[in-house]
Amino acid sequence: MAKKQFKAESQRLLDIMIHSIYTHKEIFLREIISNASDAVDKLCFKALTDSGIGMTRGDFAIDLRADRENRILTVSDNGIGMTKEELERNLGTIAKSGSLDFKKAMEESGAEGDGEGTAVDIIGQFGIGFYSAFIVSDNVRVVSRAYGSEEAWQWESNGKDGYTVTPAERGAAGTDVIMQLRPDSEEESYSEFLEEYRLLSLVKKYSDYIRYPIRMEREKQRDKEDGEEQEPETYFEWETLNSMIPIWQRNKKEVTEEDLNRFYKEKFYDMEDPVRAVQVDAEGNVCYKALLFLPAKTPYDYYTKDYQYGLQLYSSGVLIMDKCADLLPEYFRFVRGVVDSPDLSLNISRELLQHDRQLKIIAGHIEKKIRSELLTLQKNERETYEAFWEQFGLQLKYGVVSDFGMHKETLTDLLLFRSSKEGKPATLSEYLERMPEEQTDIYYATGDSVHFIDALPQAERIRKKGYEIFYFTHEVDEFVAQILGSYKEKSFKSLNRDELNLETEEEKKELEEKEKNLKPLIQFVRETIGDELKEVKLTQKLESQPVCLTAGGAVSFEMEKYLKSVQPESGAAADRILELNAEHPVIRKLEGLLESDPEKAKDYARILYDQAKLMAGLPIDNPGAFSERIFSLMGS
Repeated sequence: MAKKQFKAESQRLLDIMIHSIYTHKEIFLREIISNASDAVDKLCFKALTDSGIGMTRGDFAIDLRADRENRILTVSDNGIGMTKEELERNLGTIAKSGSLDFKKAMEESGAEGDGEGTAVDIIGQFGIGFYSAFIVSDNVRVVSRAYGSEEAWQWESNGKDGYTVTPAERGAAGTDVIMQLRPDSEEESYSEFLEEYRLLSLVKKYSDYIRYPIRMEREKQRDKEDGEEQEPETYFEWETLNSMIPIWQRNKKEVTEEDLNRFYKEKFYDMEDPVRAVQVDAEGNVCYKALLFLPAKTPYDYYTKDYQYGLQLYSSGVLIMDKCADLLPEYFRFVRGVVDSPDLSLNISRELLQHDRQLKIIAGHIEKKIRSELLTLQKNERETYEAFWEQFGLQLKYGVVSDFGMHKETLTDLLLFRSSKEGKPATLSEYLERMPEEQTDIYYATGDSVHFIDALPQAERIRKKGYEIFYFTHEVDEFVAQILGSYKEKSFKSLNRDELNLETEEEKKELEEKEKNLKPLIQFVRETIGDELKEVKLTQKLESQPVCLTAGGAVSFEMEKYLKSVQPESGAAADRILELNAEHPVIRKLEGLLESDPEKAKDYARILYDQAKLMAGLPIDNPGAFSERIFSLMGS
């Protein structure tokens, strides 16, 4: 029979489809199996209303055969098959989808199917998936016999110069796609698609949840019996490769926690059980099912730029994307899981998702669900939540400060900070619940460790008044406080930099009087230290210590350290304010030395400033000079 040309206007169109649409050549097997599944769906649907077919759901299957010697891979189904006219119409016209036509016809007829989506849950909608076979094949033959027909027909093409349709033999309804694989080259290996292990891995990766058995004849060996000398006999047996029904499609009541944990560990290669598994079954404008997991531990590369996040995205049980980042906000990137929806608008290669309204709706629902589950975990299983926080809390803090704080409303109530109250983590809400009535602000202090913060001179009076302190020991913590600004009308106040509003009106007046009386001392210290200090002043913050150093301006000491570590040439520096405790004996002695021994008073002032820097966690410029002053005073 003479070859017929494809009905598409240009041979270049077919070439583009074969070589440009699909980014990974392995995708071809997913496409061919998906088409076979569609064909089985159609006959399975007919069997529901036509008892003459004599087949039930369990009678249908898709078979793979690999002939390594002749380099032929065959995918067979016992579905509805195609007539000669349908072969020409569906395979001779590029981008013609028989599956899409079938779906539209069923929807227009109002067919409801068997309750499992058989009627209209069709995978192939664009009519080009079949041509992906030419990515790996020099020649493709399709032998098909339509249900109810006594004739079989063969469609054949090399994908370059048209196709032929000729009579063929096939014992029953269904279709065989017979692919003659390309020879291997230095750049590409096609033989891998004839290896059992490779075919098995591709079925598990892309088609594991096709709802009919995908079978392959695999080589087996009979077990050797005790005392038997000859080698075990080799034989072949059909083996089902796919799971068929995904765990997220099963009734929740039938799925145990053990089932969920096993699925998670096998699917995502984790040794630990997840902290929580969340099953979602959503109906409405967009229908989808999701199975989400909160991991117990951070992956080794989690906080690196190489870490890739996202949920596995399925459409009707067929894997579309392995990591769909669009389904998760980055601050919830620790979540693992799957989303399966028949309502997604896919591009023609089914490798990428079009950025459409359905995807955004699903992503919004998932974000709210994750937040809700985390809050429930925090409330009902506090120890578990705190262990989870140790692993992923930093991610949520970074989420607060990212994008100029636009996500803070979502994340604020999830935050934990270590507190001076029994040294345990606390939420902002818990902090407010414990606040004394007269306390007006939320107090925090920054430092390298809890021990360092506890030793801050200005923390002593806060604790004496019974006020709680949040320990900010990570570089991002203070940025979080700056972004939040306040919580339920209570402002954040830093012990390292802010006025703490601890004085009564009477105490403020007393301090003003003392500043007038000690103005010469304040001026002397300011001139002795020089431009390194922005200001010297008296304070009511201190109890047992003579001085403390606090930061003024927009940059704190911790911000200064961080900015210098990531960009040393930035020159970022906090304004330094030296605060004096007028009631301390050392300050009173300094006042006396100002009259009796001004040079010694200068040594006192410099020593006090260096001590204040050390207590603030800042380096002193000249440790040798500092030591000499100490030794000099000790010997006097």
